[in-house]
Amino acid sequence: MEWRFQTDKYRLFCVYLPLGMLGWAMAKRAYACGIGPAFDVVGGKWKALILWELHPGALRFGELKRRIAGVSEKMLIQQLKELERDDLVVRTVFNQVPPHVEYSLTSWGQTLNKALLPIAAWGEKYSLETGRYPG
Repeated sequence: MEWRFQTDKYRLFCVYLPLGMLGWAMAKRAYACGIGPAFDVVGGKWKALILWELHPGALRFGELKRRIAGVSEKMLIQQLKELERDDLVVRTVFNQVPPHVEYSLTSWGQTLNKALLPIAAWGEKYSLETGRYPG
């Protein structure tokens, strides 16, 4: 699969390569462009919100669930596992009774949050100016 652009300026940088051509893969795919892997790790409805909520510091599962309106427990668990697998979130288990588990950002998660800041600013401006998503 190859992305088509109006000009060939980006053609060399954003060509999707099938698995096996580079000898490595991330999430079962390899890319010649950084956009693909970045969107793979934050894709979906909840991952960016989880990363955003973890930005100030570590949170317990219940705190995180309360901060993300509408996410089910099952979905939050699944998304946290995927973020942990992708080395964006670390799960710390404290050996005590009752069990205490906290989630926090890794250095990769922190850098990704910084990259999401301009997207959040764009989204806020877009929603205010178009009125499509009232805040």
